[in-house]
Amino acid sequence: MYELYVLDTCPYCHRVMEFFDNNNIKYLKKVVTDAENRDELLRLGGKEQVPFLYEPEKDIKMYESDKIMEFVSENE
Repeated sequence: MYELYVLDTCPYCHRVMEFFDNNNIKYLKKVVTDAENRDELLRLGGKEQVPFLYEPEKDIKMYESDKIMEFVSENE
């Protein structure tokens, strides 16, 4: 399952979450205002930027809303 690191005030995050919801794509929402999620984001991606997609089964890590939506569209 996809893990999506987001900030509730981020319009790009809302765009990706809406895309996931509209396309019935399951994901685990990880809000980075939670210290544990923020630490995971930094460990996985190296920077505090959202949205950030992590696909643990294939170890895929990606920033940028357009790239995330394009990747998911091609791989679902």
